[in-house]
Amino acid sequence: MVSPTTWILTLVLILGLMTFDYVVHVRSPHTPTVREAARWTAIYVGFAAAFGVGTWQLGGSKMGLEFFAGYITELSLSVDNLFVFLIIMASFKVPRAYQQKVLEFGIVFSLIARSAFIFLGVALINTFSWVFYLFGLILLITAGNLLKPESEDSEDEANNIVIRTAKRLFRTTPRYEGDRLFTHVDGKRLMTPMLLVMIAIGGTDVMFALDSIPAIFGLTQNAYTVFTAVAFSLMGLRQLYFLIDGLL
Repeated sequence: MVSPTTWILTLVLILGLMTFDYVVHVRSPHTPTVREAARWTAIYVGFAAAFGVGTWQLGGSKMGLEFFAGYITELSLSVDNLFVFLIIMASFKVPRAYQQKVLEFGIVFSLIARSAFIFLGVALINTFSWVFYLFGLILLITAGNLLKPESEDSEDEANNIVIRTAKRLFRTTPRYEGDRLFTHVDGKRLMTPMLLVMIAIGGTDVMFALDSIPAIFGLTQNAYTVFTAVAFSLMGLRQLYFLIDGLL
């Protein structure tokens, strides 16, 4: 059983790291080099490893092993997110200097959405044991979908249901206005494509969480371990995106 004090200290640590990341990297728009992205990716992996070692020392070997297993699983699944993000960014022609802001929003939104899924999942599993088998069914369906052959134009553009719905519901300007979310045209307040991209990224994050969270629940049902593994796997995602993008 993890004490409330431990939860509070952990949340302060995670929020502190995310605030530091925003102030140092995101607030001043720029395009990270491959070397910079690689360095910060290694730093965030180091943070996760240090937290895992601390968990092992304070919570025991079982908890430590579950954290590392969950972290590696979530980080592996997060790479799928990155390639979809690449497609979305290319489809919306997001200027590279402003891609960091979009990704930071996506990561924060994903952490909030996945945290909700985590605590809901824990509550359901503790109340209804059959929910665990439902999670397993979701993973089997996901695995089955991976076996289907992809159409030739499946990667031409990011045009999933989230983006199509957003395009119908929201009126946006045809061009970007820096990293602003709203602008004024002929006296009317309109959204810029930047906000539409953020909606697309956020909606995609929720869709990915539907198989990501059941996967880690297959390793542990400890809410603290699940939450911290997910949080640390997401925090270095922006740097990993620019590393993969640069290598491609």
